[in-house]
Amino acid sequence: MKLYFRLKRLFDFFFSLASLIILFPFFVVIALLAYIINGRPILFIQERPGLMGKPFILYKFRTMKDMYDRRGNLLPDEDRLTSFGKFLRKTSLDELPELFNVLKGEMSFVGPRPLLMRYLERYTPEQIRRHDVLPGITGWAQVNGRNAITWEQKFVLDVWYVDHRSIWLDLKIYALTLWKILKREGINQPGHSTMEEFRGLSGP
Repeated sequence: MKLYFRLKRLFDFFFSLASLIILFPFFVVIALLAYIINGRPILFIQERPGLMGKPFILYKFRTMKDMYDRRGNLLPDEDRLTSFGKFLRKTSLDELPELFNVLKGEMSFVGPRPLLMRYLERYTPEQIRRHDVLPGITGWAQVNGRNAITWEQKFVLDVWYVDHRSIWLDLKIYALTLWKILKREGINQPGHSTMEEFRGLSGP
């Protein structure tokens, strides 16, 4: 297992560094379009739980505008999500800045997706095991339904990955991720522009 972790970290570091260099022109183009269409700030920055629930700062391209109703309340996600933002999500280009998180060792390419800090107290003892590994840009749950499956199904898949992680499983997830991106499957939860909030479950 130690060899697995070393190889995984080496791959994460060098591939994220190479990707950032190669994809730099895309970063510039997306940043300019995001600034023109969505306004400032260009990046969505939020504290998320990492390994063992330790907080880190997640980076993504912003896909929504800040829009409020007459009372000053933020409008629902589906009203604030722009057409350009939908395109970024469908193509997963909004995730590109997370390469910096991978480079810094806060994330891996493969692992359970980092969710919200407030979810930590809502997990069952089984569900919170998803934080026994680094969070990832993609993961077993993402290639098996992504946002089109329920929270309970997603957490079962996350914990399954924790128990069965290996180099071969990671390679399989890489390949399936590329296929899912091309097919644009599981982007949204049925009937919603974004995934509904997790409010706690009884667990498996």
